[in-house]
This record gives sequence, C-alpha cells and structure tokens, in this order.
Amino acid sequence: MPNSDSHPEPVPSYEVVARRYRPQGFGELIGQEHVSQALSNAITTHRVGHAYLFTGARGTGKTSTARIFAKALNCVNGPTAEPCNQCDSCQRISAGDDVDVLEIDGASNNGIDEIRELRKNAGVCPSRSRFKIYIIDEVHMLSTQAFNGLLKTLEEPPGHVKFIFCTTETRKIPITILSRCQRFDFAGIATRSIFDRLRQIVKEEGVEAEDEALEVLARRAAGSMRDSQSLLEQLLSFASERITVADVHGMLGTAGDQRLAAMVKNLVERNAGATLSELNVAAQEGVDVALLIEQLFGYFRDCMVAAVGCPADTFLYASTANSGDVIEAGRRFGLQTILAMMQILDQTLSRMKFSTQARILAEVALVRICNLDHSTSANPNKYSFYSSEPPPQ
Repeated sequence: MPNSDSHPEPVPSYEVVARRYRPQGFGELIGQEHVSQALSNAITTHRVGHAYLFTGARGTGKTSTARIFAKALNCVNGPTAEPCNQCDSCQRISAGDDVDVLEIDGASNNGIDEIRELRKNAGVCPSRSRFKIYIIDEVHMLSTQAFNGLLKTLEEPPGHVKFIFCTTETRKIPITILSRCQRFDFAGIATRSIFDRLRQIVKEEGVEAEDEALEVLARRAAGSMRDSQSLLEQLLSFASERITVADVHGMLGTAGDQRLAAMVKNLVERNAGATLSELNVAAQEGVDVALLIEQLFGYFRDCMVAAVGCPADTFLYASTANSGDVIEAGRRFGLQTILAMMQILDQTLSRMKFSTQARILAEVALVRICNLDHSTSANPNKYSFYSSEPPPQ
C-alpha cells in the first residue's frame, strides 16, 4: 500500500501556444504596424493620452498591445517605446499580475458598483509604478449605468491614471465614451503573415509541418492570429512529429483541395449526379457538410473576384497552388452565374442553422446550381455554362 504520508507528484504546468508566443514588444506585433508606430511615437514625443480604445475582430492583438503599451509606460527605463521585458514591472505585466496594471473583464464586472470601486481606487497613487493603468476587456459589455458612472473619471482622470479599453463591438459603446478616447482600429491579419508566424512556431517547437497544412490553418483563421494558434495547439496534441494537410482537414472536418476541385469541376459541367457522389464520399470521409458548403461559398467568392478581373493575390480562400483553377472556373462560370450560385449557398447556410437535415439542404443547393442554366438561358445577356466566350465585364 502507498504511504499515507506521501504526496502525489505535482503535474507539470503547461502554457498554451497562444500565450507562450504572445508578442512582448511593439516590434513583435504582426499586422498592426500602424498601431505600433502611433503608440511608439506618442511615447517618444511625450503625447500619451489618458484613454485609448482598441477595437477590432477577435485575435488581432488588442489585449497584447494593451499589455505592451502598459509595459512601455511603466518600464524601469520608461516611458520608452522599447520596454526591456527584464525588470520586475515588465515581467509582472506580462504575467498579468502587476498591482498597478489592472486587467478587468467587462463582461463579469459590468455594473455600477464595480465602476464606483474603480473610481475610488483610481484616486490612489500607484504602489510602485509610474502609472496606474486600467485595461478593460470587452468594454462594450458594461451597462449603461456603468458607462455613465465612468464618464467624469474618464474625462478628467488623475494624472497617474491611464485607461485602455478593448472591444470587438464599437457600435455598442456610447458616443460620450468614444469621444473621450483615442481610437485605434485593429485590422484582420493577412493570411501570409499568419502562415509565416505558424511556420516560425512549429520550427521553435521542433515539429515538422507541410507548408500546405499551415496555409490551410492560416486561411481557416480568417485574420485571427489567436484562432490560428489555437488550431495549431490541437494539431500538436495528436500530430506531435509531423503535421500534414490530411491531419488539418481531419481535425477541421473540411474537404481537401482535390475534393473541392472535383466538386467544382462537376458543377462547371452541370453534372448533378457526379456532384452528389462527391458529396457522399466527402461525408463518408468525415467532412462536415455545412463546412463543405462554407468552403464552396468561399471558393466561389474567389471565382467572383477572378471574374471581375482581380489578380490572384486578392483571393482569400483558395490555396496558392489552385489559383489557376479558380481563375479558369471564374471564366467558365461567368459573373452572373457565380452571383446566383453564391446566393443559393448563402441561403442554404442560413437554413442549415435551424435544420437537422443539413445534408439534404446541401444536396438541394448543389442540384439547383447544376440547373442554373435553365433559369439563365431565357436571358441572352446572362452568361451560360455552355458559352466559350469570356464572362461579361
């Protein structure tokens, strides 16, 4: 029997990829160079405001930028545009437990009582740092009473207080709050930038990965660096030595490029039977039917872009290797047909959210697309599948 006095060995702590590779300085922020430059210039020219609003989609670096800005202001060498990340203040802020940099979740601290407490504490000088900084995440979740209670403090805060608000829903913030903040909009991160970062991470993790696999992850993240790193985290848990594109599609429940290309080819030829057969094989392989329709919707978006004459670097969903196929599909379909197909798929995706018959809805949509020529042939101005002429411009 085990000794009753013995204690179980502690479980090794593990830090997830998104936190382990979080940017620690303005130079490490990816895709937000305009924000980095503006904040750095504000520090070097001594024009730091008292309230900032960081807005943009999830996973674009808002909270990370807020922490970096806080470190730049409170670093032992600061205020500086390049925090040292070595002093106790920088390290505490990076860990999220600095006594003078308070990170508040707006969703769970959204009442007037919490704001009253904040106003009372704001008047107290910082314990050891230069500034007392309040980072309020998801600030749009504050109640109307909470926003009203914050107005006076936000307009005339003590000299040692700085506010940084982060939100994904700017339209939900009262104009009275917006007018008191310097606003910075965080753009979605380019697929290529996400891909480069993922490749750097897998290299540092000592894992091999196919470039095509990382490209699929980067496209799937849709501009969110955090989403891409969370997906990579899942892959590392079961493909710890080499990540393949098959691993990615298997995890996501999506169809591979070859399967998608085969379906598009059958749609171009208006072969409904072959199209449904491809759908059946994809479903048997574990592909989520709703995700497959989403993939087609994105593919046809790129076809639309190609049909109106845009270059391949404007494609968002098709892989680099398949750009030629997208351009050819756009030429074969024609703009009017592509728009009709996208409308069908959009309606289908909306209906799938409220139905348990996703596969049947997908099949109906694909058959309708294969028969679009019957509704367009009556109008000679609409482009037909059979035409060998280029699409109308």
